[in-house]
Amino acid sequence: MRDRIARHQRDRGSDWTTVEAPLDLPSALASARPEEAVLIDCATLWLTNQLLAGHDLPAQTEALVSSLAACCAPVVIVSNETGWGIVPENALARRFRDEQGRLNQRLAHVADLVVTVIAGLPLALKGTIPA
Repeated sequence: MRDRIARHQRDRGSDWTTVEAPLDLPSALASARPEEAVLIDCATLWLTNQLLAGHDLPAQTEALVSSLAACCAPVVIVSNETGWGIVPENALARRFRDEQGRLNQRLAHVADLVVTVIAGLPLALKGTIPA
């Protein structure tokens, strides 16, 4: 994982500012400036961290959604669709899959644009992809 992160950081260059916020995205979003763009990579990992920490997922999701509404910068959120595969055999994996679906629905509800990418092709589910 360290090698993967290092490669990712090299690939994106030095113009990026990275904020590590494995649990507290609302604070990170509150520090964004209007002239910046924010990339959350990714909501799936944030949810995993919340779940494994034993946090109240509905409360954490509401805090995230509120912070997105209050953020003065444009925000892009990367998330995974985990519900398209088989139903996992263990309870934690099933809970994660269900919670990820709820989180994605909640984020999509408040987003202006929702895009899925399949086979490298973007498909707008909500809104219009700018030309």
